[in-house]
Amino acid sequence: MSKIDNLFSTQLNKIADFSFDENVASVFPDMISRSIPGYPLMIENIGRISQRYALPNSVIYDLGCATGTGTLSMAKHVDQSGCHIVGIDNSSAMVQQCQQFLTQYHHQCPVTIECDDIMQYAYQSNTSVILMNFTLQFIAPEHRQAMLQSLYNALLPGGVLILSEKITHDSALGDELLINLHHQFKSDNGYSDLEISQKRTALEKVMLTDTYATHECRLRDIGFTDIIKWFSCFNFMSLVAIK
Repeated sequence: MSKIDNLFSTQLNKIADFSFDENVASVFPDMISRSIPGYPLMIENIGRISQRYALPNSVIYDLGCATGTGTLSMAKHVDQSGCHIVGIDNSSAMVQQCQQFLTQYHHQCPVTIECDDIMQYAYQSNTSVILMNFTLQFIAPEHRQAMLQSLYNALLPGGVLILSEKITHDSALGDELLINLHHQFKSDNGYSDLEISQKRTALEKVMLTDTYATHECRLRDIGFTDIIKWFSCFNFMSLVAIK
């Protein structure tokens, strides 16, 4: 059972860079639900989008699957014959939590969870759906183009990438507004000013966000033919990129 996230509730003498270790894995469901506006709605519709675009006898990937909420949504909705979902995360603590989480629920689509590096993974060429739910933002910016290109190459024609990201607004004034609204959202969900400040410091060097325009331009350069932003709230968005 998920614990309450109080990792940043006391004053820290030194704030280490954020990492997906055992402490984070143990509170992650609570952390994510109190930190990302509209998260349950996103998760439900990730499953519905996956069901729409999944092709028979194809592979579906959840990259950076964390504790498995996106994986489970896809597994519950996808009903095409011969599909197989593969969840990948490089955190062994997250993989363990994910495997335990998935065993609690019935789902019709078979799932395999692997502990691996998504940058080095050999993706199967019969892939119809790839989910990156707040994952790309933790990959070094100089490697993002190559990462997405490898995913595009693995996708079948008509296949999709579902990409969810925290974004930076084009203008400083707009970015300030979205950040303030997000901080108020977290405050309304019980986080103190100290928790918000310390977590932001922990994430500064490891979560580097792009603008929406940067995401769209990069995906079009790679070859995706249509890009649909289907969710947006404050500085969080999710899109579907179609090959």
